[in-house]
Parts: sequence; C-alpha cells; structure tokens
Amino acid sequence: MLAVDSVLPLPFVSFVSEAQAIIGRPLTPYSVAGVARRTTRRVIRRSAIYAPTLPTGCVSANVYGAVVWRCGGVYYQPYEGRYVQIYID
Repeated sequence: MLAVDSVLPLPFVSFVSEAQAIIGRPLTPYSVAGVARRTTRRVIRRSAIYAPTLPTGCVSANVYGAVVWRCGGVYYQPYEGRYVQIYID
C-alpha cells in the first residue's frame, strides 16, 4: 500500500489556451454593440420577400435602433439595393 507522502502531484497540463474577453469589444457578451446586435437579431426577422422599390405611402420608422419602412401593416428594410419584408417580434 502506498503512503500519501510517497504520491507525487502531477503537473497541471492544459490543452486549451486561456480565454480572454475584453469588455467593450464588439463581440464580447457584455459590450453595448454585442447586446444591440443580438437584440436586433431577436426582434427583426427577414423574410424571403424582396421588392425593388417601396410601395407608395411608406413612412420611416426606428425599431430597436434599426431604420425600417412601414407601409401600412408591412415593414421593409433596405438590403443590397432593394427592400426585404421583415417581421418584428
């Protein structure tokens, strides 16, 4: 039987480098930019419906920091030179 004194401690070996996150950087969980990006992604969903131009009578609106166009009960967002219909949750 081995005595406790005769057992040598093993050195700590890590296969993963130390993770570092700097608060305030855009991709860190607690940054303002990261929170705004995730909030916008959660509340504005794009559809597969695209329009080359907006219908008449649309007004600009600000939804959670994103500029969108409200045309009656339908919302659009500019995307690559055209407009995509979006859903706001």
